[in-house]
Amino acid sequence: MESQDFLDLSSRFLLPQEVETDCFVAGVDEVGRGCLFGPVVAAAVVFPLSVLPALVDLGVRDSKKLSPKRREALTLSIIELATSYSIGYAKAREIDRINILQASLWAMSRAVKKLKVPPDFCLVDGKWPIPDLAVPQNLLIKGDERSPVIGAASIVAKVWRDDLIRNWSPKYPGYDLAVNKGYGTRKHLEALKIHGATSQHRLSFRPCRMS
Repeated sequence: MESQDFLDLSSRFLLPQEVETDCFVAGVDEVGRGCLFGPVVAAAVVFPLSVLPALVDLGVRDSKKLSPKRREALTLSIIELATSYSIGYAKAREIDRINILQASLWAMSRAVKKLKVPPDFCLVDGKWPIPDLAVPQNLLIKGDERSPVIGAASIVAKVWRDDLIRNWSPKYPGYDLAVNKGYGTRKHLEALKIHGATSQHRLSFRPCRMS
């Protein structure tokens, strides 16, 4: 890769100046912070620098701006491009014990530490650094919108979590989980008033506490 091409690529993907042409970069993001039910889930996805333009060509972006069908299709393509990827999560009771922010950081830390191919650095969504991480990290506020590397992690995490909640929904009938994926929709809130909270609800969240 020519030096100017490398500089253009680094600038385009919001990478730190000290990266090398043969480095591996991980996007890290979490989903489910605002849910009332289930874990907060993070994904870490590692790519060689050379494949980053392919993420743009695929149309990788913030998972919240994509349809479920499009997210599922993109997840398969992202995994094919990735050198390594992993999922980390923090359970509802952990969220209750340490709060949702700290639990989200735990989930991201667990995802990065499970990677089979360690990245040279991480691009992390948000303004809070992942604690006790040996890998250098760059924080990007609204990173899932600004960086396709982080966007890829948001898509993988969203698909994984949605599948989990969908599979759990028959165990917890009445909460409309297959539709709301644990978010506080009207039907979900009404079910909490009628049935109360389950073992997978976040009791530190007001709607679950009041049920």
